[in-house]
Amino acid sequence: MPDITTRLRADATPTAPALVLRPWAASDAPGLVALGRDPALRRWTSLAVDDESSAVRWLREQRQGWERGHFAFAVEEARPSGTGGPVAGHVVLKNVVPGAASAEVGYWTAERARGRAIAPRALRALTDWTAATFARDGLTRLELIHQTDNTASCRVAEKSRYALTAVLPPQPPAHPRDGHLHVRHLTEAPG
Repeated sequence: MPDITTRLRADATPTAPALVLRPWAASDAPGLVALGRDPALRRWTSLAVDDESSAVRWLREQRQGWERGHFAFAVEEARPSGTGGPVAGHVVLKNVVPGAASAEVGYWTAERARGRAIAPRALRALTDWTAATFARDGLTRLELIHQTDNTASCRVAEKSRYALTAVLPPQPPAHPRDGHLHVRHLTEAPG
């Protein structure tokens, strides 16, 4: 299993700085409370952070998840010094089970960071790391599920080379509405 200190990077582009992906930390609680107020995150995600105590609980769950095959990363835009700035998003690899052929990915982006290709670049970095870390153990397929009416998430999936393969019926509570299932096979070239 990967170490909780794992850090990933996504290269800079001509129009955007590099990204730093790092495990969530207890010090992220105040910023997470502010992010949790975003109506779009409340609509499209299961992020239920209303105050400092719910932020602390969510962050503890993310860190503990590393022991159970749930690898959550805070996404930051890199500063010129190479360190990260304020949290711009979140990517997660879920349901990694030894010997299982598939797992699931998810993501969200902070309001101030939307429309700047942060989610697709972070998702590609997570996908490449997943292939390098888990493919030799039999993981060959990543699934991405979002609500059918979340067109922005659909664009992120497509930009990250996750092909739309099915429309799924609701599966509450995680997926309360019809969803799109996108799939990426880890045997594909990175990127």
